[in-house]
Amino acid sequence: MRLLLFLAFLVVPVLEIWVLIRVGEVIGGWTTVGLLFAAALSGSWLIRREGRRVWQSVSESLAAGRIPDRELGDAALLLAGGALLVAPGFVTDIVGLACVLPVTRPLVRGAARWFFAQRLRKLAQAGPMPGMGGPLGFPFGAPEGDGPTRHGNRTVIHGEVIRDEPAGDPDGGTQARRPELG
Repeated sequence: MRLLLFLAFLVVPVLEIWVLIRVGEVIGGWTTVGLLFAAALSGSWLIRREGRRVWQSVSESLAAGRIPDRELGDAALLLAGGALLVAPGFVTDIVGLACVLPVTRPLVRGAARWFFAQRLRKLAQAGPMPGMGGPLGFPFGAPEGDGPTRHGNRTVIHGEVIRDEPAGDPDGGTQARRPELG
């Protein structure tokens, strides 16, 4: 993860500046600025168009009773791609287009799925974080009221007893009177 942050904040801006200088030398400074502006405008248009399509597919999945996992992944890729397309630079525009275009989005989605699966495997192998050794990641076991607790050799399950009573006999046929509330 540190390597990715290093790349994102140091190497990518330096690479962008280098590419901008090289492109500017070939096609001219004002043409390069115009091309960057055109890329940002066309990228924002593409984001709006693809965003509508993804939103429609999320709605259709929910209407069909399915969990929209692929569609939400596409929405996350569109968000990341949109940020990259609006940022000035040709390298980020290429990566942003890969996240946004429907032809390349499945490839990027698969790569992202693989990356996050690897990260989750590493986290699972590392075990619980320090201070978070209980079940479900809570330091002293499950939070109160969310499940059974152990007292010595007994398991206590917190709950409420509800008795079915006949409609005409509120105290279930017993002679004892219940205390009235209020």
